[in-house]
Amino acid sequence: MDYGHDLRFGTFVTPAIGDPARTVAAAVATERAGLDLVTFQDHPYQARFLDTWTLISYAAARTERISLAPNVANLPLRPPAVLARSAASLDALTGGRVELGLGAGAFWDAIDAMGGRRLPPPQAVDALAEGISVIRAIWGQGPSTRFDGDHYFLHGAKAAAPAHAIGIWLGAYKPRMLALTGSVADGWLPSLGQMQAQGMPTVADANARIDGAAIAAGREPAEIRRLLNVDGIDDHPPREWADILTGLVLEHGFSTFVFPGDDPDRYAVVGSEIAPAVREAVAAERGD
Repeated sequence: MDYGHDLRFGTFVTPAIGDPARTVAAAVATERAGLDLVTFQDHPYQARFLDTWTLISYAAARTERISLAPNVANLPLRPPAVLARSAASLDALTGGRVELGLGAGAFWDAIDAMGGRRLPPPQAVDALAEGISVIRAIWGQGPSTRFDGDHYFLHGAKAAAPAHAIGIWLGAYKPRMLALTGSVADGWLPSLGQMQAQGMPTVADANARIDGAAIAAGREPAEIRRLLNVDGIDDHPPREWADILTGLVLEHGFSTFVFPGDDPDRYAVVGSEIAPAVREAVAAERGD
């Protein structure tokens, strides 16, 4: 099913601390290649990585057009009210170029070592749902800035509206996370490699869960953008990649494709060969 969203292409840059200039240069190269989005994984406990939010802010100052997002932000180590204000501030500074990928948390030993709360999976999903409510309240998208949950609360905090409607994209695979995506999120951001792993739902089943939860919440399924981290850019020539991605758009509704890797030459291939071919093929099918 094609949900009709505009097509976007981006990169998933390693936030390596060993050569910070090279890491930032990869973000700049993403923009230079004509792509739409640069993202960075968020593992605050990883000594080999730059702090993702600091990196996004610095990369935003080095670019002019491209959107930036964590892929995905580690909510157990980033209090949602502060994260909401940080995102709103950076969105204002960049003229509306910030998006917000969110995750419920993983690697709990490392999270615990950094002072985060260790939560079993059901509670981690509950905390994420509360965190989204807090973020939206701070952004002025809720009925008030008062919220009382089991994990987070607001007692009349001041709102901080972003420059544009920042998308909240969830890295979701399991049933409760997929249902949360459909009921409250703006986007679904899985990784293709994970979706192909044993025990994971098929893309069709995951989409069905998201769509069902959206309808139950009184939403249109097309309100949720489908994004995908796409591994293995070297596994196929550009023409084959264009065919694969076109199929993912038309059959499964994906509209944003994020390529991991730190090689600007690969970004150029995506921007000059793969993205135009996908846009042309999808436009022909849509009758645009």
